[in-house]
Amino acid sequence: GSVVSFLTDIFLNVLFRAEKTEVLSEDLLQVEKRLELVKQVSHSTHKKLTACLQGQQGAEADKRSKKLPLTTLAQCLMEGSAILGDDTLLGKMLKLCGETEDKLAQELIHFELQVERDVIEPLFLLAEVEIPNIQKQRKHLAKLVLDMDSSRTRWQQTSKSSGLSSSLQPAGAKADALREEMEEAANRVEICRDQLSADMYSFVAKEIDYANYFQTLIEVQAEYHRKSLTLLQAVLPQIKAQQEAWVEKPSFGKPLEEHLTISGREIAFPIEACVTMLLECGMQEEGLFRVAPSASKLKKLKAALDCCVVDVQEYSADPHAIAGALKSYLRELPEPLMTFELYDEWIQASNIQEQDKKLQALWNACEKLPKANHNNIRYLIKFLSKLSEYQDVNKMTPSNMAIVLGPNLLWPQAEGNITEMMTTVSLQIVGIIEPIIQHADWFFPGEIEFNITGNYGSPVHVNHNANYSSMPSPDMDPADRRQPEQARRPLSVATDNMMLEFYKKDGFKEAGTNSTQGPLWPAGGCSRPVCWPAIPSQPVPHPAQHPFALWTELPSGVLLGLGPALPSCSSSPGLSFCLYKHFEQIAAHS
Repeated sequence: GSVVSFLTDIFLNVLFRAEKTEVLSEDLLQVEKRLELVKQVSHSTHKKLTACLQGQQGAEADKRSKKLPLTTLAQCLMEGSAILGDDTLLGKMLKLCGETEDKLAQELIHFELQVERDVIEPLFLLAEVEIPNIQKQRKHLAKLVLDMDSSRTRWQQTSKSSGLSSSLQPAGAKADALREEMEEAANRVEICRDQLSADMYSFVAKEIDYANYFQTLIEVQAEYHRKSLTLLQAVLPQIKAQQEAWVEKPSFGKPLEEHLTISGREIAFPIEACVTMLLECGMQEEGLFRVAPSASKLKKLKAALDCCVVDVQEYSADPHAIAGALKSYLRELPEPLMTFELYDEWIQASNIQEQDKKLQALWNACEKLPKANHNNIRYLIKFLSKLSEYQDVNKMTPSNMAIVLGPNLLWPQAEGNITEMMTTVSLQIVGIIEPIIQHADWFFPGEIEFNITGNYGSPVHVNHNANYSSMPSPDMDPADRRQPEQARRPLSVATDNMMLEFYKKDGFKEAGTNSTQGPLWPAGGCSRPVCWPAIPSQPVPHPAQHPFALWTELPSGVLLGLGPALPSCSSSPGLSFCLYKHFEQIAAHS
């Protein structure tokens, strides 16, 4: 009988068991789903944010600082400063930057500690403690509901089976006991449900607090970056002041006014250094400014001048390198010494035929030069005038100097076509520079002290002209032979010293004697205007093989040859012009 009763209970329990009772409202069920999503997002954010920390998480500020990359960098910079010394610019820069990086490291440590306290730890608690506790309560409630449903099922079974029992009293007592059990289970469910509901509603209400974690993150980051920016802005003027106070700055390729302001000079250092050395060792050097120096020596001298360090004894044996460095400085100026602004005025003055009016127009243009440019052109012209006193020996007449130096003193801001460039260089610029050199004392009256700084000795002059030729130097790098077009400026390229011989051979007067028509016209005048025919079919010799009196380089790397007409350039007598670019003929004119 007991076996039958047991099996009957099981059958009835299965038969009459109710579906699981849902004790949460629809709103709370939605909150339950949201809990899991918030947990996932909080966990992921906590993980990624922790990975952003550079210091050791959870460590004190001192321990955290030791392994901070910024701290390591600051230490490296300070050690480098100690090695180089505070008397060097690099040493000063390393010290200032090292101190700044150390301050930035301290700000970073403070920032990370605050982020860890106000953002990372709360996110951890939310994802790993608060939400899991609510979910744990939810599972407990589910278990209590299952127990309540089971008690109800048993009570229902007992109530339905009481009609089958012959002993009604025992059945009624059993039903009462089961009813009490069911009521107790329902009471436990209600208590747990109320607590869970309260926690869920609290979670919903605190969502604004959770959102504040991310607002705090941005605010802390903003404050960190503000403080870091303040530190950087405070140190930048110090860094700039140190650099501006450092006089050993490159001068080649820098604006004249900038170089003079930084160095506290009136005459650019490369100009004074080169002129002073040439006064001592180059005044009688044949073909000065025409003969090309060794490319390696020129490069070395330019680098030395950029550092304001010149070995006078070393370069006294190489006046052509000194002259080449001076021309390089002039042509590498961002703006020509005679300025872009006055270019048109200079050209207009050169076109005046009457000599007195022409000189007056040139003087007027000269007076309009900015003070820095005026001081330096005065210094240079006075030197060239002095150099012309030795023209019987050095073969450098004012006309010759104007030809080789003119393109380095004045050029148009917007480079025109080849014909315009050639015409300007061969006629107009020569017509500007030559009379200024010839009448230097009228344009710039008074004596001038060339060795202003007094840093240059007086080595014995030796003529080294035999050591040079018009061919490229054997130690010249291929890259130096053919520089990129955009990196080049007008440059004089020398051949041999036959200028005067060519002039006399073909009936030219000495330069400057035919003032009406200019120094490059034949002695008897020109019977026809200069014309520019098309490029001839016959090739013109390579510049190194061409017996022209002079080669000079125009802007954009174009070589201009000047000399008596050759059959290959023109069948007409007179002065011949040949143009090359990268050693390839592009035009020939007579």
